[in-house]
Amino acid sequence: MPDIGFVNGRFMPLEEATVSVEDRGFQFGDGIYEVIRTYHGKPFQLDAHLARFERSAKAIELSLPWSVHQWATHVRDGITRSGYAESKVYLQLTRGAAPRDHVFPASAKPTAVMTVREMKPMDSAIQTSGVAVMTMDDWRWGRCDIKSVNLLANVMARQKAKQAGAFEALFIRNGQVTEGAVSNVMMVKAGRVLTAPEGERILSGVTRTIVLELAHKEGLPVEERFVSSDEFLRADEIFLTGTTVEVLPVIRVDGKAIGPGGSGKPGPVTKRLQAAFQRLVG
Repeated sequence: MPDIGFVNGRFMPLEEATVSVEDRGFQFGDGIYEVIRTYHGKPFQLDAHLARFERSAKAIELSLPWSVHQWATHVRDGITRSGYAESKVYLQLTRGAAPRDHVFPASAKPTAVMTVREMKPMDSAIQTSGVAVMTMDDWRWGRCDIKSVNLLANVMARQKAKQAGAFEALFIRNGQVTEGAVSNVMMVKAGRVLTAPEGERILSGVTRTIVLELAHKEGLPVEERFVSSDEFLRADEIFLTGTTVEVLPVIRVDGKAIGPGGSGKPGPVTKRLQAAFQRLVG
């Protein structure tokens, strides 16, 4: 089954998909993106992802070449063309190709790119046992709520985590936990779920929103506020949320065991929300 490429309205094999070297996404990181996955062959929370895509475009004064409805049609078409049982769809929109200059070009047309690849789910053993993470200073730009293609800080953080034997890097800004390089993060204390609030300091994930809704439905108290790194390390439970990680237990932070009684094992609230999420998608 082929990986699918899509550039400015035209589908093609992924290896044939190209854009100009003068594209501002390449030159400046002047663009946005979105990642969508399927369950049972259908795009999950497509409307929510496209709504965020539209918000990001508006935030950087970038015009969408198609309506949200047309984008949705392209996404579904790409999924069908790929033929994969489960797909991962990547959307990217840049300001287009123009001679290199910092100011917005007057005549450039946006470059719209989509790729469709096979979605390979995370190892179920990892989902069950949990992962280790490490913390580091949050050196990203100030508008983390925009899903920008400027991901160098995230790339560097994830690489440092890999070199340290950790699954994810969690950012700390002014002594407070914000989010992960590729995920949102939540902690549990005395049965209460806490996570950083929406705003410019985090990219509020689609899965984050779903998990908070599930927590409410499960009767779990939820508090959206920043927590200090010290408070974070005293959590009863910690877990990550995201399109590809779903609900993923964290069992170690900077070498410190996390879990009920410092067990280094996933806790009951995390397991409960994992089960609720799987019922939703399954």
